Amino acid sequence: MMITLLDVARRHIGIGERIGDKDHPWIQWALSLCRQGYDAHDEVPWCAAAVNAWAFVLGLPMTHSVAARSWLTVGTTRPVPTLIDVPTGFEVVVFARTTGLTWPDASVIDAPGHVGVLDHVAEGQVWIVGGNQHDQVSLAAFPVARVLGVRRLTADQ
Repeated sequence: MMITLLDVARRHIGIGERIGDKDHPWIQWALSLCRQGYDAHDEVPWCAAAVNAWAFVLGLPMTHSVAARSWLTVGTTRPVPTLIDVPTGFEVVVFARTTGLTWPDASVIDAPGHVGVLDHVAEGQVWIVGGNQHDQVSLAAFPVARVLGVRRLTADQ
């Protein structure tokens, strides 16, 4: 049986930020995989760090960045209309923070964004398992209109 990126991500649902001066060690570890000089406190944006951690566990390509849109630079492009196809469990979805942004805006890696692992698509919503969703790893839905790109990760990239 093959373990997918989605399988690994789902196993982390519920991990979340800790209140006050305490930090969750898994979030700190995920941030440490990103060479951005973060102080590794769990209050910083960490959605991209979570995807890097899950990719690391499976030996998949990583971005080593805390920028969500950095995930538009790895893996192979999967056209957004194919989201209705059965996912393989290795798709990473990158979203704009707000609707109405066009593809050229996606090229600005530091622009606000969000990233997670594709779970399923239903009724115009893309469901992902992602980090930093209400300060924890969770399953959440986002409008298809906010999708900037979908990337499939494989170990041979």
